[in-house]
Amino acid sequence: MTDWALRLARPGDAAAFPDVERSAARAFATVEGLESLVDAWPMPEERHRLLIAKGHCLTALVDEEVAGFLAGERFGRALHIWEMSVADPFQRRGIGAGLVRASTIDAANVGCQSVTLTTFADVAWNAPFYKRLGFEPIDDLATWPRLAGLLADERASFGAVHERVAMVRFSGP
Repeated sequence: MTDWALRLARPGDAAAFPDVERSAARAFATVEGLESLVDAWPMPEERHRLLIAKGHCLTALVDEEVAGFLAGERFGRALHIWEMSVADPFQRRGIGAGLVRASTIDAANVGCQSVTLTTFADVAWNAPFYKRLGFEPIDDLATWPRLAGLLADERASFGAVHERVAMVRFSGP
């Protein structure tokens, strides 16, 4: 039994998502070279509303309070996770893993062959977390031009202190 619930995100949830993202970003205060992410601007509410309208965003609730979210978007046969955040007071309860697992079920249900994302390669709650959930780093980005372009932009933004990586989890039996 858990003390939280997941559901499809609703347009009104978008107002809470930037605060959740800011709260989750506090964890970067402990990562050398990424401290500036604590004060980084989160995804804007309007962008969340647009993604929610596409139908692949999830909200995690604890006693009706928005505790976390996953913002996803379909690109052909892939569902891309743009952002997954859990507010600091609600972390380490399995909410993030629940959001990711639910998105992989959503992807399979709508006929997607994979779920993709980009993340930091060496931050414990980034690539290692996703690897435990069945994601693998993409070694040959030539076959994933959308992700290659996204990674190039992110590497320019974040610099070379921490490597960014694209990851994929394939749907299947």
